[in-house]
Amino acid sequence: MTDESDAELVAGLRRGSREAAARLAERYLRPSRAVALAITGDVADAEDVAQDAFVYAIERIDDCRHPGSFGGWLMQIVRNRSRNRRRDRKARRHVALDESLLPDGPSPERDAEREQLRARLLAALARLPEDRREVVLLHDLEGWTHREIAQRLDLPQGTVRSHLHYARRAMRAQLREWAEE
Repeated sequence: MTDESDAELVAGLRRGSREAAARLAERYLRPSRAVALAITGDVADAEDVAQDAFVYAIERIDDCRHPGSFGGWLMQIVRNRSRNRRRDRKARRHVALDESLLPDGPSPERDAEREQLRARLLAALARLPEDRREVVLLHDLEGWTHREIAQRLDLPQGTVRSHLHYARRAMRAQLREWAEE
């Protein structure tokens, strides 16, 4: 059965079911990456944080007091670990790799355009408040409904809609400004 509730999957996980863990991972790893990306602003960090947070949650599944709200509990772990990663990254201040030293792909012009667009989208996302970044990424990237976001982030649906509206408006304005340059 693929329509198990979070509570049923958590109960299965507590009994040692690997299948329950796999279903929870299938349900929540991508959204976890989106939330982590909203906070860290770095794709690689977001991937690491999402995986680390999921493993942490699985190892401490007995600490999940409300199994039906596993998603919200996991997202809070993701948020906390993302903030820690961002703080640690700022403390380390690493030197960026000169991408011009990397081998060229099949179409350098197209790759450069994609990279520029990707960088601008990430920069526009980075300018949004954290809660709005989370909502826009979960809705537009992951395809979650307003209700799913509200339930899993413990927000009113009206707040989710408002965050999404203002986030999109701010990103459109930012991208329009860059396009005019």
